[in-house]
Formats: sequence, C-alpha cells, structure tokens
Amino acid sequence: MLKCKGGSGTVEKSGKWPCGVCNKGVGNNSIFCTKCGKWIHKRCSNTVGKIVSNEDFECPKCMGLVVTPKTEHHKASLMLETGVEFECVDRFCYLGDMIGAGGGAELASIVRVRCAWGKFWELSGFLMGRGVPLKIKGKIYKACVQSVMVYGSETWPMRVEDQQRLERTERMMIRLMCGVSMRDRISSDELRRRLGFDSVCIVVRRGRLRWFGHVERKAEDDWVKKCRSMEIEGKVARGRGRKTWMECVRGDMKDLNLSMEDVVDRDVWRRKTFGEPSEPRKRGNNRR
Repeated sequence: MLKCKGGSGTVEKSGKWPCGVCNKGVGNNSIFCTKCGKWIHKRCSNTVGKIVSNEDFECPKCMGLVVTPKTEHHKASLMLETGVEFECVDRFCYLGDMIGAGGGAELASIVRVRCAWGKFWELSGFLMGRGVPLKIKGKIYKACVQSVMVYGSETWPMRVEDQQRLERTERMMIRLMCGVSMRDRISSDELRRRLGFDSVCIVVRRGRLRWFGHVERKAEDDWVKKCRSMEIEGKVARGRGRKTWMECVRGDMKDLNLSMEDVVDRDVWRRKTFGEPSEPRKRGNNRR
C-alpha cells in the first residue's frame, strides 16, 4: 500500500562510498575513518589545509561532535475488514517503473538512469571499442541502452530537472562511445549525428505523444481514459502544484504545432509526431 506524501526529510545515500557524516557520495578529496570504516568529506572532517593520510583519524561523528537524533521508525500498516494487513510504503517498483508517494518522475528517472548505466557497462567492450564503426555503435546503443533509459517514460510528468538528468547521462555515454572529451571541443549534437540516433528527450516526447493519441482514441467509457479527468478530493496547499502529465503533453503539442483534431486520424498523428517517412505510402500497401 503506497502512503502518499511520505518519506519527507529522508537523506538519500548516493555514490559508491557514502560519507559517514552526511551520507552523500564522496570523491577523491576525502579521508578514511579508522573507527567507523567510512570515507568522510573534507568539509565534514573538520580538517584544515591539505588532507594527509592518517591511520588514527576519527570522524566528527565517531568523536561525538555530530549529534544524530535517534528516531523510532514504525512501519505503518492498513488492516482491512477481511483481516488482511497491508504494509504502507513511500515508494514501490511496478513493472520496472519506480512510483513514489510524492508523485513526479524523479525516482523513476533515477532508477532508469541506473539501469541504463548497468546495460552500458555490460556492453562497454563493444560500445567503447575502437574498431567498431560509430553507426553500428549508435544502433546498438539505441536498441539496448536508450530503450532501457526511456522505459515507462510515456506516463512521466517530467520536470526540467528530470529532463536534464537524462540528457546529462546520454552526453556522458556519447563521449565514451566516441572516445572524445571536453578538451576536443566537439559538441554532443555533432557526436550524436555521427552515431546516428535522436536525443533521449525527443524519444521521450514521441513516446508520450504516441501514448496520448492511443488513450485519446479510446471510448469515452474506458477506465484508462477516465483516469485523466479524475479529481482528488482534499485541501490544496499554497503555491503552484506539481507539474502534471497533461501539462507535458500540451507543451509537446505546442512545440510541434499539433491540435486535438489531429489525434482522431492515427496516420496523421503518427506522421506529425514522428516526422515524414522517407518513402510515403499508405499503411498496409506494398507489403511483401
């Protein structure tokens, strides 16, 4: 059972070696605590000047200089009349897509980026090989890595931060595949053109519009279509609400100059969403 608006104020561990004081990912500028066995940021270690390897170093947390309040965590549960008990959680994974209690696509995009990196490193021997043509690398990346990154993105209410997370990940992968760095002064768009695939944000937009057209053409009594107009009762907090999926769709339609009349015709909607085909022909004809 998903508990909405839960998990506020929690610290998310990130990085290979989380800092023993702030639980954030550490880099090279860190020192090892011999007591708790964790790496500590320089800014968290109270060290003045250059960090020097010290076998007797103890972090401020182990020395008692950092007070961490002890809080008791009680797992909330919901008991039905039939006697079945459900545990309340603030996030859960459904068919590979992470759904959070606070809504939005932040958790989902983070999980998909991690899965994409796992698939990229699994194929790194091929994708980062020097003797492989760039066009072949682009096809493998599009089929095996980019498809993993955008899985389930058709229903994401993406914010600017989520979009930048996907773009930043793809730019890093592109430079690794092409074997260039920032010092080479070659733009990511040029490298993507050499590899021969579209940007991840364009792929996400196409998938979102494709799913919107599919839902919009459904019958009026279909429950999937009714979910879009569902209203949740309760008080609304001050300020602007979270970005919704329909706001993303309206923005995509505005960028591509689409109208609601185009949704009715499947061929017209697909042609305006994905672009004109290289050899225009009616669907179903000239098939062998």
